[in-house]
Formats: sequence, structure tokens, C-alpha cells
Amino acid sequence: MKPISEVPGSAFPAQEALSKQLQACLDARGALISSAESGAARLFNGFYEGLPGLVVDLFAGTLVISNHAREPESLSAAEQTAVSFYRQQLPWISCVLIKRRASPEPRFQRGEVIFGDAPAAEIDEDGVRYALNLRLNQDCGFYLDTRLLRAFLRENLSGKSVLNCFAYTGALGIAALAGGARSVLQTDLNAAALRLARRSYGLNRFTGSMDVLPLDFFKAVSRLKTSKTLFDCVILDPPLFSATDAGTVSLTENWLTLVNKVRPLVADGGLLIAINNALFLSGAELNTSLEEISRSGYIGLETRIPVPLDVTGYPQTIRNAPPVSPAPYTHPTKISVLRVRRKDGAKANR
Repeated sequence: MKPISEVPGSAFPAQEALSKQLQACLDARGALISSAESGAARLFNGFYEGLPGLVVDLFAGTLVISNHAREPESLSAAEQTAVSFYRQQLPWISCVLIKRRASPEPRFQRGEVIFGDAPAAEIDEDGVRYALNLRLNQDCGFYLDTRLLRAFLRENLSGKSVLNCFAYTGALGIAALAGGARSVLQTDLNAAALRLARRSYGLNRFTGSMDVLPLDFFKAVSRLKTSKTLFDCVILDPPLFSATDAGTVSLTENWLTLVNKVRPLVADGGLLIAINNALFLSGAELNTSLEEISRSGYIGLETRIPVPLDVTGYPQTIRNAPPVSPAPYTHPTKISVLRVRRKDGAKANR
């Protein structure tokens, strides 16, 4: 289908065509809007809904407009159209934050408040409170594409011990605690992000304990292996690419190496939840790699977690396809739940 600016036969200028598409997308998300007043939702994903580069999220009363264009000024008119549209349709919005992610200035990358109060400092998702710092980085620090994974963690980890690698702001670990996990270790090199995990923990009344380990992934895994610590569940959500003196992470080059690196930390019968959000890695290719490591009989795919429709777009709103097919996954954020067996039968000791 055609992007918004090329709708065949349209008598509307681009601004009106965009407003019509924003309305259609808002209508499709009607069931989410009331919960988004205190929670979070994606209102428009231009990469799939007709205007690549423009993404609109709602965090409590804060509207976040993310401009991903390499030349941000090329979408400046679309930004203003979106601001006017949502302020009219959602008059309770108390703050508008615009992020120009390709800007050479970090303050514009992290976001500029163009309307209202300070950005929201927390959200409530399904009764769980998460601390926010929407200007911590280029992204918002809280990922909407893993909402259904958070639900899975709440529903399946009661009484379990959990290691959350590349935890960032710790939302996945917090979801596990909300589901009754007895302990969660959140590890990430970014100490400022882990402080948000601590804030989130303090916002809730969990029975389980939480520790943070601000350390490079490779060093953290090495330390845990040396101490022979095992977990009932290990979450692996690495960035697309990063490099430190301890090692390199690349979701297109060594993702399986990372999976195999944390696999010895999973207790017998435990779960390894592995996420790969490489845009140009097809779902079929990822699936083939998982089949290869499953031949040993000691690890296997248990289920795939889909990405919510407000992130993927709805059947009636989608106008663009991803550059490569994510099938059998529903989105380039490919979430696999793997079951691990150990030859030694060792159980979790944390």
C-alpha cells in the first residue's frame, strides 16, 4: 500500500491526509486509550502505518513524538500536525515531548518539551508501577513492544529466580517480581538506567528481592559462572550492537553466541527468554538458527511471544511492510521462550 503522501486519488494535502490516518489509527486503538491515561501505548507507528520515521507514544499524560528521520527537519510539518491532532483529540494530555533522534545535539535526541508540564515520571501497566525518565536517552527507556512478554513473566515466574541481562531500566525484571518471582538480579552496564529499576521496585510492594549489578555483560556472566550461580529463568535482551573491552554484541553476527554464553546459567528445566530485534534479520533465519541449537536435545523452543497490535499496526491501518519478513514472529522484535535441560540436572541455587 502507498504511504500517506502518495495515497492515489486523494484530494487532500499531506497535512489533511496525515490527520485522517492519525484518526484511523487512534480509532483502532480505542480500547487502549483509557488505560493509557495512566499507562502507555503506541498511538501511531509510521514505519508500518504510512509515514516512516514518525512514531507517537503516550506515557500517562505525556505525548512523545519520535522523529527518526536522518534529516529531522523533513518531518517537522508532520510533527506539528501530530501535536495539533492529539492535543485536540486527547485534551487531557499534559506534556508534549519531541525527540529528534538523528539530531547532532544530544538535548534534541533525548527530547524537548514543547508543551506543558514535566514528562510523566511513572506509569501503571496492569497494576504494576514502573518509574520513567523519558529523557534518559534517545529512546523512552520503557519498551512497548515487550508488553506481552511482561504479561508472560507475570503469569509464569511465581517463586522463580530470575537473571535479567541487558536489563536497562529493568522493566522485565519488575514484571517478573510482580508475578511473584522470589528474586531478580538486574544487570546492565548503564548504572543510571538501573537506578530507574530501583525506583520501580520502590513504587511496588513485592515479596521477592531485587539486586542490581552495574557491570559489563561479559564480566557479569563470567562472575556468575565462577560462583556457579543458577537461575530458573534468564532473560537476554541485548542491543543491536555494542562493543566494550570485554566483548562485542551483534544481533546479526553473534546472537547465538550470546544465547550459548548465558545458557549455562539456566537451571535444569528453566527458561531462557531470548530477544532479537534486528530489523534486517528475518524470522525464518532466526528460526533456523534455533532449530540448529535444539538438535542437542538440551534446549528447545517452547513458545514465541507476539508484539502488541498498537506496535505492529492493525490490519486496517497497516500501509507498509518491514524490510524483511519477521514470520513466524509478528514483528522484527522476535521473542523466543526456550526450555533448557542440563546433563547434570542442577537446580537453581539463587
